[in-house]
Amino acid sequence: MSTAAALPKAAAYLGVAQPALSQQLSHLEAEYKAQLLVRSSQGVKPTAVGQVLYRHARIVLRQLEQAREEMQTGMLGEAGVVAIGLPTTVTLPLAIPLLRAVRDRYPGIRLQIFESLSGYLSELLANGRLDLAVLFRDMETRSISLQTLVHEQLFLIGDRGLSDEAKARDVCALSELDGVPLVLPSMAHDLRLTLERAFAQQGVEANTVADVDSLPTMVSAALDGIACTILPASALLHFNGGGPIPRARRIISPDIRRPISLCWQETSPRSPGAIAVQALIISLVPELVGDGRWPGVLVPQDKPIGER
Repeated sequence: MSTAAALPKAAAYLGVAQPALSQQLSHLEAEYKAQLLVRSSQGVKPTAVGQVLYRHARIVLRQLEQAREEMQTGMLGEAGVVAIGLPTTVTLPLAIPLLRAVRDRYPGIRLQIFESLSGYLSELLANGRLDLAVLFRDMETRSISLQTLVHEQLFLIGDRGLSDEAKARDVCALSELDGVPLVLPSMAHDLRLTLERAFAQQGVEANTVADVDSLPTMVSAALDGIACTILPASALLHFNGGGPIPRARRIISPDIRRPISLCWQETSPRSPGAIAVQALIISLVPELVGDGRWPGVLVPQDKPIGER
């Protein structure tokens, strides 16, 4: 889109005249002593400085939205929008029970659930676009606090390429996967990085025949005998609606686990609604694990869940 086309469309979207928008942009660039947009025949794009300003502006606008909601509800209780980010393997066991619990206990809260890669969710949390995020990490930073919810175990799903002895067992040593065809998530996923490190430490070469960023497709590939895959047990919740479920064997030697933690930004003010949802998740997870609705995870034993 050309500059001539971009500015009128932006002005129309904002409900202001194009000259006023151009003048406001010039004032901003003069105030910050930096160019905010790059104009070319391909269109208008933000500069690096413009991207920084945009990121901070989103945080300010979100805080204003939260302030407006709190004032409109008169601070009478837990209400307003609460944005939470969930990776796909966590969305499967947690999202629906959380939605139901919030509707039952806090009808004034409107959840916004973002399902995406852990790395992208971490970026959204740091930029103030999420109130809470469930991430695969167990280390706090200066700005991000966390509560470890569970440790997720990993399972080999499928039979392709396994020896008869391995097929007869419910567990599988990592060394037995040497040469076994695998479909794995791409390197953009935290899970793939975890697996690459585990294979390297054991001196096993992963025979990755395809990179697939789709849980149903990876499980279906194992079910169809194309290749095995390595996923948490929650990935099989896709098949709760019926039909055959592929064989899953817990990986041992080493026992590969990932921490799953509820994270929030310590340096930003949190609404009563966000604090309520945080407490609700912490209390809900042991119930899901205890009754088998979140399979293949372990609640930390050295520290009762919910304690810091």
